[in-house]
Amino acid sequence: MDHPSPVSSTLDRWLTGPRIPALPAPREMAPPKLSFEFFPPKNEAMEKTLWECIRRLEPLSPRFVSVTYGAGGTTRTRTHTTVARIVAETALTPAAHLTTVGATKEEVHEVAREYWAAGVRHIVALRGDPPVGAAQYEPHPGGYAQAEDLVRGLRNIADFDITVGAYPETHPTAISPEADLDFLKRKIDAGATRAITQYFFDTDIYLRFIDRCHKAGITAPIVPGILPVTNFAQVQKFSAMCGASVPVWMGHLFEGIDGDAETRKMVAAMVAAEQVRLLQANGVDEFHIYTLNRSDLAYAVAHLLGARAAQAA
Repeated sequence: MDHPSPVSSTLDRWLTGPRIPALPAPREMAPPKLSFEFFPPKNEAMEKTLWECIRRLEPLSPRFVSVTYGAGGTTRTRTHTTVARIVAETALTPAAHLTTVGATKEEVHEVAREYWAAGVRHIVALRGDPPVGAAQYEPHPGGYAQAEDLVRGLRNIADFDITVGAYPETHPTAISPEADLDFLKRKIDAGATRAITQYFFDTDIYLRFIDRCHKAGITAPIVPGILPVTNFAQVQKFSAMCGASVPVWMGHLFEGIDGDAETRKMVAAMVAAEQVRLLQANGVDEFHIYTLNRSDLAYAVAHLLGARAAQAA
């Protein structure tokens, strides 16, 4: 009896699967619209790292860079100081996070006016997380109840460009995906310019979400939030709290390299590159990158999308 040779069997197996075409080359597409997110530094060493990140990313000419606001408004002063310095010392357009937590309407208005006076014209309006130790979010008795209310309030203060948050996998406190989508539509209808999503790792999650947004009558851009990952265990822990799923395949990619920082960085770059290039191939041309105040992976992701540093005159 004749037996197929091992080589023939292997080739047969290789030839039976579907052929995956190459992704479009970035040069075939217009450069993406980019934004980057930073968090305010807690000490001098972290401030040095932050400004190294800002300076590295500045030549990519992002549309804006956002600076976060801690849970319960705990970083108000540091956020304002960082944003004011970006205005004074860079060519970047800063967007300051502002939340409803732990503040009256008058206090929120004061912060907004301070930003406007400092030259800040863009606010990321969020309900915000409860203060540390609080079991759940409770609106301040004299404050704004939800982000949509904050958006309306900001519209009465000044002509801000306003960004809000969106949750492709549903906000962890939402009663249902439909209710969460309705909250998003109300924020947009209240005057928000765009939404930026919570990070996600499976591109299908985002693509299905924007399809739902379109069917719900939302026409504003829903910009994907991209988180390049180097510390997989940390991301697993944080994702469990914020409602973002971590796919099994991602765990396999980071398996066994906890103590190997260089390999983790290479794997992180590969994962993020595949994610953004798939999104770009599906027509997405706006991206918001969560930098964690590190420039290396954020710069690499932007470069792979086709962004290039402006040439000095």
